[in-house]
Amino acid sequence: MGKLLRYITSDGTVSIIGVDTTDMVAKAEQIHRTSAVTTAALGRLLTAASMIGVTLKGEKDSVTLRMNGGGPSGTVLAVSDSFGNARGYVSNPIVEIPLNSVGKLDVSGAIGKDGSLIVMKDIGMKDPYVGNVPIISGEIAEDITYYYAVSEQIPTVCALGVLVNPNLTVKAAGGFIIQLLPFAPEEAITKLEESVGKLKPVTTMLSEGMSIEQICALAMDGFEIELLDEYEVEYRCDCNRERVERALRTVGKEELTDILEKDGKAELNCHFCDKKYRFDADDLRRMIKEI
Repeated sequence: MGKLLRYITSDGTVSIIGVDTTDMVAKAEQIHRTSAVTTAALGRLLTAASMIGVTLKGEKDSVTLRMNGGGPSGTVLAVSDSFGNARGYVSNPIVEIPLNSVGKLDVSGAIGKDGSLIVMKDIGMKDPYVGNVPIISGEIAEDITYYYAVSEQIPTVCALGVLVNPNLTVKAAGGFIIQLLPFAPEEAITKLEESVGKLKPVTTMLSEGMSIEQICALAMDGFEIELLDEYEVEYRCDCNRERVERALRTVGKEELTDILEKDGKAELNCHFCDKKYRFDADDLRRMIKEI
């Protein structure tokens, strides 16, 4: 399992969430059989969703991040519960494009920049909170930072990374989100800029054997920080037969009757975990009768 930690400075002016999502992203790659660049894109979004998820207050709250910038990957989507357990999918899991100008996986090229980052928080209200900002880079971390600045007016530093092995397995994945809280003094901003500016990429630090505790401490060098929460996080899908049946019922009696007459059965796959749910003729007749 991965580990997620939440800290706050002793004076209550800066917070940091850090997470090692190596196992989570590896599970996503195994389920969706993604190419290297789509593993990186989905992995970064899963990591961001996990960290945003734990900021929600209710046990049943959830957050959904959705990006589609017109690139070859199509829609990239990640959902997290309030304990940091995330799941997701990418519309086109196999994307093969050249490396970017610095020799790295071109996540921005896969996602594209002609579209939006949508953040939907389901916090138990009648309607979910929805934030929608233009994609500014497609690298995801910069887009998360921009979302917080525009939609929530919270100065934020976000770092995300996924390192993919030559055999397409995941070597390391993780990230952190640092946020300035109200009344943060100017010197805290200066100190934070200095400490963050010295950091290596998150995946480099994880690959070198640093723990997420050590990464958070290094990112907050010069600050006295206190641990608020610690979570074990994983790739977790909450699909079940009852929920899939409810989705199937939404097509209506006429469409279900057509499926029954033409195919005599229905089979649905979960987008998140690829589990198959089969409904035979008797199941379809029952649903038609109950609608």
